[in-house]
Amino acid sequence: MRVLLTGGGGRLGTELRALLPGLGTETVAPASAELDITDAAQVMDVVRRERPDIIVHAAAYTDVGGAERNRDQCWAVNVEGTRNMVRAANSVGAKLVQISTDYVFSGETGNYHEDDTPGPVVNFYALSKLVAEEAARAAQRHLILRTSFRPREFQYPVAYSDVFTGQDYVDIIAPMIALAVRHSPEVEDEVLHIVTERKSVYELARQRRPDVREGTRAEAGVTLPGDVSLNTERWERLRRQWPAAPVRA
Repeated sequence: MRVLLTGGGGRLGTELRALLPGLGTETVAPASAELDITDAAQVMDVVRRERPDIIVHAAAYTDVGGAERNRDQCWAVNVEGTRNMVRAANSVGAKLVQISTDYVFSGETGNYHEDDTPGPVVNFYALSKLVAEEAARAAQRHLILRTSFRPREFQYPVAYSDVFTGQDYVDIIAPMIALAVRHSPEVEDEVLHIVTERKSVYELARQRRPDVREGTRAEAGVTLPGDVSLNTERWERLRRQWPAAPVRA
């Protein structure tokens, strides 16, 4: 199975570049200079040249605070970039695996299921990712993976105890994403939630940075959802059907 990965130099993409070949895939991850997802013609040329079976679209603008200041750039990458990948995927019959986020939900209730209605979004980054999901649905074959991850180490001195999430560290999340990609041709669902158990960001931070200071989302400087934990029952059912894979981070 031939996989084309966008965002291969990013946090998740770097992990996937190491993991996917071990799952029996031939993985191509062009650098951003070779594959600028905002350049429709370049995207089409690269995809038609590589002719992948699967396109894993992991490239994204992910700076939540920066998205408020740089809305045009965020929109160009997250929305227009996804539209370009959709057109290219359809041109070669590839399945698009879109990496999305728990932020498409408002955060009012938590434990969101795949079929729950998204929104209302609480910031511009969330808006761009929600519209990107709708763009991805225009792919003739698609799978949207809602997830959330951090670097291998918690990078901030403060963590919020009133923000709840299924988020985890990228070395925990990436092997699950890789497994979903490997089996994506047989996944009939259009959306999967891939995260871990519900926890506060403060609880998550303390797992790898015990000295982190407890804070609240009022300090964030941008509106954050309160509880975007995701229900993963669908994902757990699927992964139990697949043989254990020798995935190492």
